[in-house]
Amino acid sequence: MPARLDPETLLTAYCRGVFPMTDSDGQIRWYTADPRGIIPLDAFHVPHTLAQFMRSPSSQFEIRINHSFEQTMRNCMIAHRGPSWISPELIKAYVRLHRLGFAHSVETYHGENLVGGLYGVSIGGAFFGESMFHYERDASKVALVHLVRRLRQRGYELLDAQAATEHLRRFGCIEIPASAYMKRLEKAVTKNCSFI
Repeated sequence: MPARLDPETLLTAYCRGVFPMTDSDGQIRWYTADPRGIIPLDAFHVPHTLAQFMRSPSSQFEIRINHSFEQTMRNCMIAHRGPSWISPELIKAYVRLHRLGFAHSVETYHGENLVGGLYGVSIGGAFFGESMFHYERDASKVALVHLVRRLRQRGYELLDAQAATEHLRRFGCIEIPASAYMKRLEKAVTKNCSFI
């Protein structure tokens, strides 16, 4: 069944552990995952080489929040280099969520050039990471480190990654059963946290 993408439907779906994706036939459908990938905020791991890079004077990235949300999402779509689960319809829907204060981007700049970043949805104390991109080495990883710092500082409880990819496992991403995820989600969305 094609997904309705109005803000109320999207937010309700996220609170139920469901998210939309565009399939190869162009239809947007609802999905969930079992097991579910999460990044435990208290066990987040910054790989040694990345930590070194971030401390070095040669690290000239600047982090901005919500400066270019739509462009960040479009860059995530382009970065797939093939059919993407991100479609123009999804971009419109998430831009609406962004304007309502529920969708956010963490962006990495080199000078005035947007070279990496990520975006996701924030509800209560849960952040649902959606996608990342980079045009310069480590640019998306630096954005992820800054996202986790922000979530910790603001009392978030859950960083949802949907799936534990090889890339995310290096940062401490784990898989948990959907039943355990739902318990964490139900608790997290009731918290009063502010991303901005």
